[in-house]
Amino acid sequence: MSQFETATLAGGCFWCTEAIFNRLKGVTSVVPGYAASNVPNPSYRAVCTGRTGAAEGIQITYDPSIISYDKLLEIFWHLHDPTTLNRQGNDVGTQYRSAIFYQNDEQKQVALASKEALEKSGTYKKPVVTEISPFTNFYPAEDYHKDYYDNNRSQPYCTFIIDPKVQKLLREYRKDLKEEYAK
Repeated sequence: MSQFETATLAGGCFWCTEAIFNRLKGVTSVVPGYAASNVPNPSYRAVCTGRTGAAEGIQITYDPSIISYDKLLEIFWHLHDPTTLNRQGNDVGTQYRSAIFYQNDEQKQVALASKEALEKSGTYKKPVVTEISPFTNFYPAEDYHKDYYDNNRSQPYCTFIIDPKVQKLLREYRKDLKEEYAK
């Protein structure tokens, strides 16, 4: 019997990151929400003010015997822009920052090594600004955010912003996808 682990990541809009990580083998759940908030149980409206300190993020429950933390980070690095400070595309504000919130020292070491390897690879021309910080808290987002992409595929944001990210995942990580997405 495998023991599940938790990863908490922020890479811009949580609708995008949830749609990506939900498709991976070994990921048992992805919850969109608010990470590192200075305010208990913040609302979406409060987070959008930029005054809660929270990042739109996802909390991933995964089986490390199927997908490693390192693989989750590899996908994370390549499906958002970790070189833009407090923004992803047109989404601007501290709530859209790129961040890894590590759960333990092992995750911290893997995250730091992964970031260093990414910087040395030359994948990005600009410096990686992703925050790597200890996990402090995570509050699930309101219900209407859960599975937003899968429930609202015809919405313009889904069509123009999320679809290209999902297509990139399908092209580059086909072997890592759950069976229903790997076709």
